Amino acid sequence: MVNGTSVMTGIAAVVLDRAHHLLEAAIAASALSVHAFRGKAHHYHPAIGEAKPFPGQISVAAKIRELLATEGFAADLEADGPETLQDPYSLRCVPQILGVLADALAWMRPWVEIEANSANDNPLFDKSAKTPLMGGNFYGGHIAFAMDALKSAAASLADMADRQVALLVNPNVNRGLPADLVRLTGEARLHHHGFKAMSISTSALAAEALKATMPAASFSRSTESHNQDKVSMGTIAARDAARVCTLAERVVAIHLMAAVQACEIRGRLESRPRLVPLVMELRDLAGPTFEDRPMDADIETVARRISQTGFPEEG
Repeated sequence: MVNGTSVMTGIAAVVLDRAHHLLEAAIAASALSVHAFRGKAHHYHPAIGEAKPFPGQISVAAKIRELLATEGFAADLEADGPETLQDPYSLRCVPQILGVLADALAWMRPWVEIEANSANDNPLFDKSAKTPLMGGNFYGGHIAFAMDALKSAAASLADMADRQVALLVNPNVNRGLPADLVRLTGEARLHHHGFKAMSISTSALAAEALKATMPAASFSRSTESHNQDKVSMGTIAARDAARVCTLAERVVAIHLMAAVQACEIRGRLESRPRLVPLVMELRDLAGPTFEDRPMDADIETVARRISQTGFPEEG
């Protein structure tokens, strides 16, 4: 009565929600990073999306613009000089990068809903047929394709988040922030590593996520004396997608922690009031870092929030 396609579809349904939460959390972390980096708000101007009208790209840019809104002059919050005319791709291209996942989720959700509300095993009985029908509805090709695509887009999100963390901790490129976001001053600063290990962690986690993006559907194997000679591999694809989400959630958790730390160091958050609730929500989950301390529990707390209810928390 229950086919393996039901398993892959159940996993896929959960993964879709987790990917949606990941997307929203990455948008929030990116907006915080733009402020901390003294980035250019005009990189998210509506005219850019009008010239390349992917709905996901337009939506992500609009959300970042809303979070970066200021009643003063945005230019006062931005780095000034020829070398800062354009921000690095990981910041400038956030709508284009995350827009892929946003648009992918839009077509994946109907596919998963159709599969979840379908008959996917044999036999089938229909009044128009005189005999039981033996078909191939058990084949989970749509779920496999969707999950293979989702894990690729989610891993790209993790890679983008890792690159933003790398920008924030590097004193050679972070436009005046302290090395590794160490908040102590004077002699004490020399004895602490701040977010150095956190940046190493995001790099490792992102690398593992990217490694998992090989399409599972490409590895169909024949079995049962060649009766099942072409299979979807959808359950493996869905499990892979869940694993990539687990890795990406921790990358984005660290990204949020680093971005908030950087924003607090940079200051002037009152000029962008929509960022303040994000900082407060993160600080309810993980405290600031002054002296070096274990941060694994904070990472897990923030990652759990992203996975279960999203960040910012959704009502």
